[in-house]
Amino acid sequence: MTIPTQPTEPGDDRILPAPTASAPAPTATTAEVDLFATAGEQSAPEEDVSPREPDGVAAASPVGRLAATVDRLRQEVMAAQAEADGRALVELAKGILVERLGCGPSEAAQQLSALAEQAGLSPLEFAVDVINQAAKDRVSEVTEAFLAAVTKAEGAAEQSAAVRLRAAESGALAAAHDTQAVADSLLQHALGPLGAVAVAIWAAGPDGSLTLAGSAGFSPGEAERWRYVPPDVATVARGALTKGTTQWIGSLSRTGLPTIGRQLHPDGGRAAVPAGSAGRVNGILEIAWPAPLDRQPPAVVRQVEALADLCAHTLQAYAHVRGPGQESLLLPDVSELMDLTDGLHDPALVLVPHVDTAGKLVDFRIQHVNDRFLDPAGRPRAVVNGALLLEAYPMAAGGGDLFQRIERVHATGEPFRARRMSLTALVGEVPIAAVADVSISRHGNCVLLIWRIEDEAARLASLLQNAQRLGRIGGFEEDLLTGETTWNGQLFTLYGRSEASPPVPLEELAAHTHPDDAVIVGRLLRTLLHRRRPASAAFRLQRPDGVTRHMRIVAEPVLDTDDRLVAVRGAYQDISAQHWTEVALAATRDQLAQSEQHASERSRLALQLQHAIMPPTRAPLEAPGLQVAVRYRPAEEEHLVGGDWYDAVVLPSGLVMLCVGDVAGHGIEAATSMVVLRNALRGLAVTGAGPGQLLSWLNIVAHHLTGSITATAVCGLYDPARHTLRWARAGHLPPVLVRDARAAPLPLLRGMLLGAVPDTVYEEEEVQLAAEDTLLMYTDGLIERRDRSVEESLTQLLLQASTVPPTLDRQLDRLLTYSRSDTDDDTCIVGIRVH
Repeated sequence: MTIPTQPTEPGDDRILPAPTASAPAPTATTAEVDLFATAGEQSAPEEDVSPREPDGVAAASPVGRLAATVDRLRQEVMAAQAEADGRALVELAKGILVERLGCGPSEAAQQLSALAEQAGLSPLEFAVDVINQAAKDRVSEVTEAFLAAVTKAEGAAEQSAAVRLRAAESGALAAAHDTQAVADSLLQHALGPLGAVAVAIWAAGPDGSLTLAGSAGFSPGEAERWRYVPPDVATVARGALTKGTTQWIGSLSRTGLPTIGRQLHPDGGRAAVPAGSAGRVNGILEIAWPAPLDRQPPAVVRQVEALADLCAHTLQAYAHVRGPGQESLLLPDVSELMDLTDGLHDPALVLVPHVDTAGKLVDFRIQHVNDRFLDPAGRPRAVVNGALLLEAYPMAAGGGDLFQRIERVHATGEPFRARRMSLTALVGEVPIAAVADVSISRHGNCVLLIWRIEDEAARLASLLQNAQRLGRIGGFEEDLLTGETTWNGQLFTLYGRSEASPPVPLEELAAHTHPDDAVIVGRLLRTLLHRRRPASAAFRLQRPDGVTRHMRIVAEPVLDTDDRLVAVRGAYQDISAQHWTEVALAATRDQLAQSEQHASERSRLALQLQHAIMPPTRAPLEAPGLQVAVRYRPAEEEHLVGGDWYDAVVLPSGLVMLCVGDVAGHGIEAATSMVVLRNALRGLAVTGAGPGQLLSWLNIVAHHLTGSITATAVCGLYDPARHTLRWARAGHLPPVLVRDARAAPLPLLRGMLLGAVPDTVYEEEEVQLAAEDTLLMYTDGLIERRDRSVEESLTQLLLQASTVPPTLDRQLDRLLTYSRSDTDDDTCIVGIRVH
């Protein structure tokens, strides 16, 4: 459709009829298409508007007639509102025709009606087309894109999209200072047909807070609860304000974000759109859907963003409130902000936004710099004042992100502060960097930028002061020509003196030290003052409060050009903590040395005792038809001297007693306990009792006469005449019998370890030995490993014992050589071979 530049022949002089009370009320299902039909079309025949019968109420009753009347009046009010909005658009189109055609208002109305009739459109729809062609704004662009995306839809539905957007715009402009009316208009004309059930318009405060400026579709109680959202509270609208982009949320339940109306539609979709202009976000348009929201097509997204632009104009004039007190927040103007910055002690700049012809923010103009302003490049204030920020400081858009920070503060109102931020300025195309503490805040439509360039000398002085405090170091300097002595504050603290008291010169240092350290101080002064060489000394300082501190002084002489001594400078350090630590360490070292010497003596004594009783080998035992061999291997570590023992002796009866045992523990106690048990068993054996009885008596000795030690043992009595062995065990591993190159352990007899209970009985058994049989008794040091079970280690021993060398001595040596034990325990082996 095109707008004619000359009036057409009047074919239809119809003008918009005035609204009548008898106009038919549109139903809810046809409101989208027929909402504005009364604005330019002939009224349809009147329908019966007699009171209908409400649910459960008779039509003839007064209550029924009253309900029907209220319903009819509500519909008439809605129709009147729609007609008024439509009439505003028609009048706007008339004005465009008046300007384009150069005709009067009456002729423009006739032309509008004629052209609408020729196009087959209603006057309202034709008026919206006229406005779109004349405006060419974002609303018209969104309308064209939306209509292009739905070309397959019905014509009436296509035209209704343009009508809705322009009707919403008309309502927003008509209520420019009433955000509540704007919210109602957006929901009724534009967002309701998109399926939305509620809308909220949030105004962004200078401090980053959000105030509910207007809402539609939410209950009054819910709107009152959400009237004010403090800064930094995470909500749906806060996300759009912080990120500066439109936020589409498919379902609220997935995000967990609180927002207005969440309880009513917990799974519904939301959209939060920033509403602003010239780079500044004035507020947020939040839209609520009752059900989860799918991904929206680009045409709908642009339509929603266009509606947010309509809200920006209204939000610019909105009076912000601080909080529950409804106190208005007055925004300062530029002049007030300039006066404020002149009273600051830090350099400050007042920035105002600079926009292009399209209203887009491109830069900030430096409106004012205060008296404290120091340009990093050394330029005078007059050169910087009035310039654009990126022209004066082009490096602000570089790595420091200063310009982006200013843009964000201007857009969202959230202040920004940073310590030790890098600032770079160009001086003759040479970048000069400086480190500063930066503060950026928005005040009205202005941005206040404050920076405090770090003083390197002050920073180093602070660093030195902290180092002296942590190291408990105090510095001094003494002018020998004037006699003036200068201390820093830390040295007064070390001396325990107030800073109001005079410093102590070096010549009086001896009067403040321990009398025993006077010689040390005198040597220090002679080295400094007479030999003119640096010197250091440690002494005990006696403070006025009676506390004695260990101090170290390091000083050097200062000579002039003629090598004359003019001053002495140096430092004191409190080394009391170090001194007492060294004393404690020295005492600990002495204690450890004494302990090590004592332990070494005990280990040597135990080892000598063990070797005296059980040498590694012994002379062969003379017994008819029997060869006996023994081996003892002590532990590799002397402090692990154990209680393993063996014995092989011919008794007066002619029997040969064979035994091995192991006392629990290590050291001299285990060695002496082993001697007690070995000698006791030898003495008990002359009674002629069997091995079970001998172990029962030995158990009593271990339990009552040796300090309740525990031990294991195996005892056997060999009868050379019968070639039999009677044996018993007390918690020990059974002997191994090697016959015909096959090794096997003897049956495991019952027997508790020695010393565990006061009295017990030990089972014994008799074994018949044959010629060339070998019997092995051993302690656990031969087979025990930390990474294997006893059964696995015993299997390995049986494998090694199956190999029978020609002599018994070689067989025992071979067992020790190929032992895989890793416990570093001592080991005993007793072997017999029958001839």
